[in-house]
Amino acid sequence: MLRVGFVMFPGCSVLNLSAIAVFEVANLMVPKPVYDLRLLSEAGGPIRTSAGMMVGTEAFNGVQLDTLIIGGSTVVPAPTPGLVEYIRHGVGQFRRVAAICTGAFVLAEAGALDGRPATTHWRHSRELQARFPKIKVDDDRIFINDGPVWTSAGMTAGIDLALALVDSDLGAGIARAVAKELVVYHRRAGGQMQYSALLELEPKSDRIQSALAYAKRNLHTTLSVEQLAKAANLSPRQFSRAFRKETGQSPAKAIENLRVEAARLMMEQGQHPMHMVARQTGFAERDRMRRAFMRALGQPPQTVRRNSQMEAKASRPEAHSALSVELGSLNA
Repeated sequence: MLRVGFVMFPGCSVLNLSAIAVFEVANLMVPKPVYDLRLLSEAGGPIRTSAGMMVGTEAFNGVQLDTLIIGGSTVVPAPTPGLVEYIRHGVGQFRRVAAICTGAFVLAEAGALDGRPATTHWRHSRELQARFPKIKVDDDRIFINDGPVWTSAGMTAGIDLALALVDSDLGAGIARAVAKELVVYHRRAGGQMQYSALLELEPKSDRIQSALAYAKRNLHTTLSVEQLAKAANLSPRQFSRAFRKETGQSPAKAIENLRVEAARLMMEQGQHPMHMVARQTGFAERDRMRRAFMRALGQPPQTVRRNSQMEAKASRPEAHSALSVELGSLNA
């Protein structure tokens, strides 16, 4: 059995518990349960979550683990010295450690992220980088796997992290089955953007929303202000003024960001040639797509693809011999 410990602390987000369901369902997908799940805290006993609900835990001292997962909270946590020391000791003792959302700050306090790439909720990424300059913070990743240390973005990204851990242990087939059982549409790749370009725009009127919906359906075509204005039932001048007022962006900038997001998703989910990605997302040519990626992401498409491929390999490391033997016997 692989014992997975979830460390809770006062104010820990109740949404972290959703990640536990991933391992719970994974146990149903194999002949014999693989995961032994434990809720832990420094002293044990009931812990009050951010939502006010009480969760029963056991003291973490003396509990042997395969995987340690630190929960996050809606605010940056202030870990106790005992928790920091436990994590510092666990990094060398457990096969892997992980943090959901602002739990990355707890790992950072223990020095577990020094010199490593890491992510957290985008709202707190700058603070993480400022307080812990030895960390290579990437605020636009769903999760990051750096050897035995994993971190994820906030909120529901904990589910993506847990699915990636199951994928690493039991393979992509089991992870997909778990996602399907949980009614998760698709396990997001770690390099996927934390937030959508459409969500960032947040238009208020139905007319601007209709124009954006039209744009998203027709990214492969040349989209002009006149076309978007027609979809919004406005004159081009009225449309441009209303669009900028509601979104804070020009129509051209917003469409470019939507194209970048669509192209990045294509690169994460398949092996399409760059010229095909450029054509299907409306860039028409690779050089134009490259310039847009540099403006939006600060890196060219080739780097985005390479990082996605490296991450895919990293999420399927060769399991150590004991784990291989155990999982082999479970699936025999």
